Amino acid sequence: MEIKDINIFLNYYGKIRSRTLSVIQCIPPDQIEWTYKKGKFTFGDTIRHLATIERYMYAENAQFRPSIYPGHGRELAAGYEETLEFLNTLHGESIEILSKLTTEDLNKKCITPGGVAITLWKWLRAMIEHEIHHRGQIFIYLGLLGETAPPLYGLTAEQVLQRSKP
Repeated sequence: MEIKDINIFLNYYGKIRSRTLSVIQCIPPDQIEWTYKKGKFTFGDTIRHLATIERYMYAENAQFRPSIYPGHGRELAAGYEETLEFLNTLHGESIEILSKLTTEDLNKKCITPGGVAITLWKWLRAMIEHEIHHRGQIFIYLGLLGETAPPLYGLTAEQVLQRSKP
């Protein structure tokens, strides 16, 4: 997918974020800092990471600035409500920044934290892939807790199988 128009991209990204939020809303509030293994991301770490990496890495790089990623610790936001508010606040800031990009900007090179020059529209595409990766991580965590996550596109795999022709 080549990104030629920032408004079309932001509309698409809004749908991606909406589906991510529907999964996040399945996290039991009292389990926000649960993880399957000591030293691994908790639900809260994952959400804070999505917030900070989007705002302080991708959005900064989209302005042709270096990353100022502060990490994903509880000092940034603690508890379920505060963590979701943090995610939504930083997302709003990111969208405000990204909405100002021109077609010319999208075709310029930005520098990733790894020192790689990449066309900005490709970097924004990677931002979506990054979010989807972590959404999958949240799905797995929910499954480990015995929680059910919503089907993102209307049907579960089992329902598609039942409705498919042999």
